[in-house]
Amino acid sequence: MKRITGFTVIELLVVLAAIGLLLSVAAPRYMGHLTTAKEAVLRHDLHALRQAIDAFYSDQARYPADLSELVTSRYLRALPEDPITQRVDSWIIIAPGDNIPGAVFNIRSGASGQASDGSLYGSW
Repeated sequence: MKRITGFTVIELLVVLAAIGLLLSVAAPRYMGHLTTAKEAVLRHDLHALRQAIDAFYSDQARYPADLSELVTSRYLRALPEDPITQRVDSWIIIAPGDNIPGAVFNIRSGASGQASDGSLYGSW
């Protein structure tokens, strides 16, 4: 008589339980790392945008009229996407004070919510 080999239901359940346990430990850590990476990209993008605004002001003696002027004047290759909102048009533009030409003095993220350090994204 020929013996049929294979896995029993108990063996399959044990393996599935082990995989479920590993995923329950790994998934939250993975999601936390994704959030940390997005925050690092947001900080870098804000720094690069602010440097481009400052360089534009140094060269032109005025602030840019809008963010696209930084791209057309080649201070940036492209307008970065806000990694939290995943949109290019969510940046909050802060205008310069009175009697200062231009419209873009500073920039902030349009993302709502708190970062992992407790600060608001909009305050960066």
